[in-house]
Amino acid sequence: MKNKQTSAMLWLIFIMLVWGSTYAVTKSVVHVLPPGCFAFVRFMIALLCLLPVYLSDRKAMAAQQFKKADYWWLFLMGITGISGYYVFFNYSLMYTSASSGALIQGFIPICIALSGVIFLKEHLSRLQLTGICLSFIGVILVGLIAAEDKGEKSSLTGNLLMIVAVLCWTIYTLISRKLNHLKPIIITFWSGCIGTVLLLPLSIYEFSQLTQPVQIGLKGWFALIYLGAISSALCYLMYNKALEQLPAAMVGNFLNLDILIGVLIAVLFLHEQVSLIQVVGGIFILSGLILSSRKNNKLQ
Repeated sequence: MKNKQTSAMLWLIFIMLVWGSTYAVTKSVVHVLPPGCFAFVRFMIALLCLLPVYLSDRKAMAAQQFKKADYWWLFLMGITGISGYYVFFNYSLMYTSASSGALIQGFIPICIALSGVIFLKEHLSRLQLTGICLSFIGVILVGLIAAEDKGEKSSLTGNLLMIVAVLCWTIYTLISRKLNHLKPIIITFWSGCIGTVLLLPLSIYEFSQLTQPVQIGLKGWFALIYLGAISSALCYLMYNKALEQLPAAMVGNFLNLDILIGVLIAVLFLHEQVSLIQVVGGIFILSGLILSSRKNNKLQ
C-alpha cells in the first residue's frame, strides 16, 4: 500500500508539471481558435490517444461491474470535468492573465478538501489542515502581484469564469473518487467521450460565427497535441489512478504545485514579473505539500 501511494504521489508531481504549463500554452493560442472549438479539438485528440488503451484490455472491461448510478455519475463527470471545466477555463484566459488564472485555481484544494469531508466522510488531521492552510497562504502570496500583467489588467469576468471552472473540477474530482471501484481508463475514456459530445454544439456555433478562416499554424497544432495527448489523455488517466490510492484532500493539496508551476512558467514565457513575495509564497506552497504528504504516509 505504501509503495502504491508513493507511486501515486510521483504521478501527481508529473501531472502538476504538465498541468502547470497549460495556463501559458492555452493563453498563447486561445485567441487563434474559439474556446469551445479549442476544447473540442483537444479532447478529440485525447480520445484518439485513449482509444487503443481502452480496447487493449476488453476482457477486463467486460468483467467490470457497473452499478446503475455509475452511468449518471460518468455523465456528470463529462459535464463538469470535460465540457464545463475547459469551456470556462478557455474563456477565462481570453479575459484574464495566466498568473491570475493560476491564483484562482488555488481554491481547488480548499474546495476538494472541504467537500471530501462533507460528502465523502474523509477526516482531516491537524497536520493536514496546517498543510492546506500553509498552501493556501502561499497561493495568495504567489498571486498578489498577478492582479496586473504587463500591459494587461485582470478582468473580473475572466476571474469569475475561472471560479466556475474551479467548482467544476472539484465536482469531477469528488465523483472520480466515488467511482474508484471502476478502472481509471473507463472513467477517463467515457467521461471524455460524454464531455466531447457535449462540446460539439458549442463548437459548431462558434465556428459558424467566425468571419474569417481559422489559421491555427504549427504552433497552435503543437499546443493542441500537447494539451490533448499529454495534458488530457495521459494526465487524466494518471490523475484518476492516483485518486484510487490517495484521499481527495491530499490529491487536492497537490494541485497547489500546479499553481506554483503555472505562475513560474507564466513569468518565464509570458514575461510576467516575479517578486520576493512570490518566492515566499512558493515556499509556503511546497511546505504545505510536504506536511500533508508526510502525515498520510505515516497513517497509511
